[in-house]
Amino acid sequence: MTELIKADSFADLLRNRTALLDVRSPVEFQRGALPTATNIPLLTDPQRQRIGTCYRQQGREAAIALGYELVDEIARESLLHQWREFIAQNSSAALYCWRGGLRSSTVQQWLADHGIHIPRIDGGFKALRHFLLETITDLASGENLVIVAGKTGSGKTHFINDLGNSLDLEGLANHRGSAFGKRVVPQPAQIDFENALGVDLLHLDWSDHRRVVLEDESRAIGSRCKRGELHQRMLQSPIAMLEETLQQRIDTIHLDYIQSNYQDFRNSAPEQAEELFAESLTDALFRIRKRLGLERYQRISLILEDALRQQRNGQGIDAHRNWIEELLTDYYDPMYEYQLQKKSSRIVFRGNREETRRWIQSVTGERAKGEQI
Repeated sequence: MTELIKADSFADLLRNRTALLDVRSPVEFQRGALPTATNIPLLTDPQRQRIGTCYRQQGREAAIALGYELVDEIARESLLHQWREFIAQNSSAALYCWRGGLRSSTVQQWLADHGIHIPRIDGGFKALRHFLLETITDLASGENLVIVAGKTGSGKTHFINDLGNSLDLEGLANHRGSAFGKRVVPQPAQIDFENALGVDLLHLDWSDHRRVVLEDESRAIGSRCKRGELHQRMLQSPIAMLEETLQQRIDTIHLDYIQSNYQDFRNSAPEQAEELFAESLTDALFRIRKRLGLERYQRISLILEDALRQQRNGQGIDAHRNWIEELLTDYYDPMYEYQLQKKSSRIVFRGNREETRRWIQSVTGERAKGEQI
């Protein structure tokens, strides 16, 4: 078995969704990890801090000695049991720490002493992250993107997810990309978002003669941001305009922001669902009050409050369509038309869902997911 996984094997490692044993401290893992990683740390956060201080003040040997003192025989046996259980369930797993150095080599050796062998990532998490950032940079360096744009509620995310060669940035960021886009489950860490994007890129089936389809996005998706080079490439890429009727867009927004979000609240906090759902909508509207202006904000607030009242009274959720329509026609559509003027030179196609799908397939070789050759 290979004991050290080198950089030239990183792509296959990540494409295969290999289970990864992350032995960094909990706080390091929370700041960012890999999608298939499980954190079973060698050191707790306070232990890591103490050893780091010792290393800086007294050197490597003193730090190693302190580590063995902190991770005593009882703690070591407990960790070995957890690591063995993980490896038993993930026979092809690989191991890493921050730089692939002392912590991961120590864990690898302890396991080997008990007859258990697991390969270690050369360069650790830092090397894997560098590789994934380079993967994103490679995407941004070529002229291989098609951007799907459209008015608010056009169903752009649903559309690109039906294609075989697309990336769902909103899905990776766990945010629907507007003031109302916050989800019940919090967004991933910025590093997790970028790592997941890099991994998804590795799974795309495309070459220099194909293109990747992305949804038109601002640089920020909620509180997560695309890397600058990718955002700039998207700003220079050709646009396919997805055109849907107002009623279709209202239906889509109602499905995504009302039906879906309400169900998420019911699943996560059944007893507080009504209150939390109402609060999420009123807070989102409040965040754009300055752009709406006081009069328009107050008018739409009243329509929203009426919809929430009907919902609380058991009259269903259809009344939410009223404030959605008002917000689209009186705010989002005029704003989008203004923004679209700046992008007009990049628009190379306009059409409904089927027309746009056929056009994208013609220029990229795309097939809908599940479509046979």
